[in-house]
Amino acid sequence: MRTKQQLVSFIISSMLLFFLTVTNSMAETSINKLDLTAPEAYEAQRNQQLKLIDIRTPQEWQQTGIPAGAVRVNMAHPDGKAGFINALLTAIGGNKNQPIAVICRTGSRSALVQQVLIEEGFAHVMNVPEGIIGSSAGPGWLQRKLPIEQVSN
Repeated sequence: MRTKQQLVSFIISSMLLFFLTVTNSMAETSINKLDLTAPEAYEAQRNQQLKLIDIRTPQEWQQTGIPAGAVRVNMAHPDGKAGFINALLTAIGGNKNQPIAVICRTGSRSALVQQVLIEEGFAHVMNVPEGIIGSSAGPGWLQRKLPIEQVSN
């Protein structure tokens, strides 16, 4: 009788552990990769799984607008790399473990920034390689008709 109870207990525990592991890994895989398509970045940002960071220049923001909900942090900061890192940290509440996705015009600058941020100790940095206007990685935020916020300053 006791071994039967132990077996049932073991099976229930195993099923619970399996369920928790699968559920956790499913939640992580939605944003646990280095590159995101523009729609993936939009959905993850909309569902508050990450902060989307538009690293383009103010002139570019004015030309096209920015992805809806994105935070603007100019990678060409007047104080250089340190200024950019500090501005980014301020934008994400100082938490280097905050999942972020970086986006630029065509994905080239954001790929470089992604590597710099990883080297600087940011734990979860994704890139949107198709960028705002598109690249070989995809049609881009604008062509996909994802939401844009206009920028006046």
